[in-house]
Amino acid sequence: MHWEGKPKGFFYLDHRTVDGKHNLITDTYVTAGNIHDSQPYMARLKRQLERFGFNPVGVGLDAGYFTAPICHLLLAEQIYPVLGYRRPTHGANPIRKKQFIYNSQNDTYTCPNGQTLIYKTTSREGYRHYHSDSTT
Repeated sequence: MHWEGKPKGFFYLDHRTVDGKHNLITDTYVTAGNIHDSQPYMARLKRQLERFGFNPVGVGLDAGYFTAPICHLLLAEQIYPVLGYRRPTHGANPIRKKQFIYNSQNDTYTCPNGQTLIYKTTSREGYRHYHSDSTT
């Protein structure tokens, strides 16, 4: 596994937990460099709760920890998660959804390149699909 912008080779990551009130590192855990930050989190939190008898009201985490399993387990433990915002990824397409202009009179969209997209169908999930003329 290789992340863009990261060096290639064998590397390690250290995961630290800090007590925000006293600015103390309460746990450090080392993993291989190809392990995502969120994977060891819950086991490390449970270890600290048992070892130190912590009773946290909330935890602050960066956007890399914003995963469904972490949210589920924190709420099950009645710990309030404060998570960083994760910006949506757009891939290689430079045109964003907000750049399209909706025309309510004839139910069409106009893209930034001036093409008109007409309503074609509604998916089973309820999303309306609009398409442009493929010949232009």
